[in-house]
Amino acid sequence: MTQLVDQTVLVTGANRGIGREFVRQLLDRGVAKVYAAARDPQTIAAGDPRVVPLQLDVTDAASVARAAQIAQDVSVVVNNAGIARGASVLDADTATLRGELETNLFGTLAVASAFADRLAQRAGIVINMASVASWLPTAGTYGVSKAAVWSATESMRLELGPRGVQVVGVHVGFVDTDMVATIDAAKSDPADVVCQVLDGVENGDLEILADDFTRAVRAGLHQPIQTRLAQLQP
Repeated sequence: MTQLVDQTVLVTGANRGIGREFVRQLLDRGVAKVYAAARDPQTIAAGDPRVVPLQLDVTDAASVARAAQIAQDVSVVVNNAGIARGASVLDADTATLRGELETNLFGTLAVASAFADRLAQRAGIVINMASVASWLPTAGTYGVSKAAVWSATESMRLELGPRGVQVVGVHVGFVDTDMVATIDAAKSDPADVVCQVLDGVENGDLEILADDFTRAVRAGLHQPIQTRLAQLQP
C-alpha cells in the first residue's frame, strides 16, 4: 500500500480541469506540499499554504530544468498537462500532430526524466494521464499522441519499477472540463476520476481505467482487428 500523506507532489497543468482537481484532492489526503505547475503560475489559485505555484512549460527544456531545480523535494509526479486538437492522421500539414506529441508525449517524458533519480531515491510515484483514445483510431492525431503515452508508460515502468518507483498509467474517456466543453457526449466528473486515480495509487495499482467505457474498450483489445473496426463504424 502506498500512502500519499506527507508526500510532496508535482502536478503539471494544475491551473484547470483535472489538474486543479488533483491539487484539491491531494491536499484533502494530507500531502505535505503540492507544486502546482502551469505555464502561467498566476493562474494557480493558491489558497492553501501547502500549494506552491510553479512556472512550467513541459515543452521547454529550460523550463523543465528550472522546475526540477526548484522542486527538489518531490516524491510524486502527476503528468497531467495535455492538449487535444484531433486532426486527421493523413493531414499533409503535421503541425497539429507534432504539437500534440510535444506536449502529451515529449512533455511527459521530459518531466519524468528530470525527476526520475530523486523519485528512485524516495520510492516515489509517477502518474501519467493517458486516455481511452490510446486504443481508439477515431481519435485521430490526439489518439496517436496518447497511444504513445501508453507505450512510453509501459517502458517507463520497466525502467523505474526495479528502482522502486510506482509508475501508474491512467485511461479515461471524456471528462467534464473546458477541453471538451463543445463536445456533446457523456462525460465523467473530474472529482470522480481523480478520486479513482488516488485510490488506485494508494492501492498499489499500475493501471487505472476510470470509467465503464474505457474498461470495455480495454477488455476488447483481444478481439480480432476486423471485429474492433466493425464496432467503430457509424
